[in-house]
Amino acid sequence: FAFRKHEMAFAMTTAAAATAGAASSVAGSLSSRTRGQATFARATAGARPRSRGALAVRAAKGDVLLEVHDLCAKVAETGEMILNGVTLTIKEGETHAIMGKNGSGKSTFTKVLVGHPSYEVTAGTAAFKGQDLFAMAPEERARLGLFLSFQSPVEVPGVSNTDFLRMMCNERRKAQGKVELDPLEFYGFLTPKLDQLNMDPSFLSRNVNEGFSGGEKKRNEILQLAVLESEMSILDEIDSGLDVDALRDVAAAVNVLKEGDKGLLLITHYRRLLDAITPDYVHVMEKGKIVQTGDISIAAQLEEGGFASLV
Repeated sequence: FAFRKHEMAFAMTTAAAATAGAASSVAGSLSSRTRGQATFARATAGARPRSRGALAVRAAKGDVLLEVHDLCAKVAETGEMILNGVTLTIKEGETHAIMGKNGSGKSTFTKVLVGHPSYEVTAGTAAFKGQDLFAMAPEERARLGLFLSFQSPVEVPGVSNTDFLRMMCNERRKAQGKVELDPLEFYGFLTPKLDQLNMDPSFLSRNVNEGFSGGEKKRNEILQLAVLESEMSILDEIDSGLDVDALRDVAAAVNVLKEGDKGLLLITHYRRLLDAITPDYVHVMEKGKIVQTGDISIAAQLEEGGFASLV
């Protein structure tokens, strides 16, 4: 029960405030439970060998958005090590995908990046836009432009989608030094994004994710991304629970949202998502490390022969 309360606190803070800094307005006292910062030991800089044990991933487009080096993390409550030296660099305009077996550390990696309190960083570094990610509270990371879509979005009873989205939008705008949008201005800002996602405007009057189907929740996550216009987006199994039509709509929206110098990291088990949102790099995670990197052909190989085919 205590763990689930912690999960809800984090989810509400990250999906609203830790995704846009609105925790004090939406979650009130919950924000204090999710601001615990991970402790970490800085790893020394040096050569990053491209070995199966500790693969260094380098990209080659724009400026570096996200740079992770030798990241190790454990479950705070039990001490179980999950991440064992993740190194990854994502530059502006790049799309990366991480694939791997269940329990390989994919989702843990995303949660550590946004500051989930259930995990403790034990070694390594992570920088976003050149700033130390682990020195920031979750909502500060979000205000800077880091977004995580949840694998299983939670319901937030009593908070309408419209109010939720406008708070998120205005917190992000304030962080960027922009003028906040009033309700009428926000509706004008939001309407084309609803059209882009093929979402019924009635979604706006419903409470956040309350009574939503799995596909509706995933669309709502992408709508939040569209509203925030974050520079670096992490989508954790955004394709799970989507039928063919919903996947097409979500993928089309994501492809538009990632245009230009935006960075994107996809977590998925399936090639079908990567056929719809083509990655520049596909990484395979195993036992808390990235052990192999290539192009989309890796996904095809996994689909045909499983993970054993990569050995």
